[in-house]
Order: sequence, then C-alpha cells, then structure tokens
Amino acid sequence: MNLPAISVIIPVFNQEKWIGRCLRSLLNQSMTRDQYELILINDGSVDRSDYALELFKEEIILIKNDTNKGLPHSLNLGIKASKSEFIVRVDSDDYVNEHFLLILFESLFWNKYIDAISCDYLLVNDKEELIDRKNCLENPIGCGIMFRSQQLLEIGLYDEEFKLNEEKDLRKRFEKKYQIHRMEIPLYRYRRHQTNITNDLEALDYHNKKLTKKHRG
Repeated sequence: MNLPAISVIIPVFNQEKWIGRCLRSLLNQSMTRDQYELILINDGSVDRSDYALELFKEEIILIKNDTNKGLPHSLNLGIKASKSEFIVRVDSDDYVNEHFLLILFESLFWNKYIDAISCDYLLVNDKEELIDRKNCLENPIGCGIMFRSQQLLEIGLYDEEFKLNEEKDLRKRFEKKYQIHRMEIPLYRYRRHQTNITNDLEALDYHNKKLTKKHRG
C-alpha cells in the first residue's frame, strides 16, 4: 500500500459545533483520497466532540487524550503519528477551499527550493460571512502552512511549554534555517468566534512575554 503524501493534523478540544464543517471541507478535496490522511487528536474534550468524530470514523485516524494536554502536545502527537512527507495543520473550527491541499502540495513537490508554503486566508464569522482577506505573511497564523515533515522534526516540533503562541515560537525557530513562502490565493477559512482561545487576553499577554524572553537576542 502506498503511503499518503500529506498528513493533515487537526487538534480538537470542545469543537462539536464546528468539526463537521472542517472535516467535510477536507473530504471534499480535489486530490484523490489516498494521497492524504486526516489525523485528529481529541484533546480531552468534554462536549459532544466524541460523537461528532464518530460520524467520520471511517475517514480519519483518531488519537485520544484522556485529559486535556494542551494544543502543542496534541499537535506533536499528530505529527509523530504521520506517515507522510508533508504536514499541514488545520484547526477544527476552520475549513478550507477544495483545492487547498492540491495547490500547496504541487508547490512543494515541484519546487524543491521551497521549504514550506503558506496560503492567504479569509477571515469569516461564525455564520461563514466574510470579514476580511488576509496576507499570510503580514498576518501569519499557525494553520494553512504546508511543511516538509523532516524539517519540522529537525527543529524539534512544537514547544509544549507554550499553551498559546506555540505557532509563533515554531515559526521563529523554523525561520532561523528555512523560509516560508507565500501562496497569494486565499485557500484557508479562519473562523473568528467568541470561543477562540486567543480571546483570553490575560493568557495571551503571559505567553507574549514568554515568547519575547525565549527569543530575546
């Protein structure tokens, strides 16, 4: 059996409302289904996320944490479980364009000089109404970036001390040696809603200071 080319890593914590939309968008890709795998990590959800994921059990690889371990821990579990040359993270409350995987994959596969590639994204509300279009380099997020798996392993994956800003820390370490290129097509849909983890301003401030301290100088 041929191994998939891409592993899509999807961390899940109390996202029963959104995970179905996320997975339907990923199952409706223009790539053939055997070219990518969907690795989901249920990080101790206490809502009905388990039930929502059960509906897709034939299509996904599911990892379960008995208790909430935090986002970077779950992401690392997913990456380590991957069988693929390429890794891309999609958050469970977001969704993607049908050509999301194909365009990013083709860009990396045919251009060996590209280390990683990120796509622009549309900021949408909880009704999927457009708020804004974002340049992925000017307004970077942790999702919608396709990496070469070996390079992620080489830099040590996510720092599990960062419950927030885990993507900023990863990016700083990655860009010391590699470069993230921009795909000027908004293939990712980043959902803004009341339960976004980044709404916790006190925790965000703490991790901003922690990030500054780690990368000072």
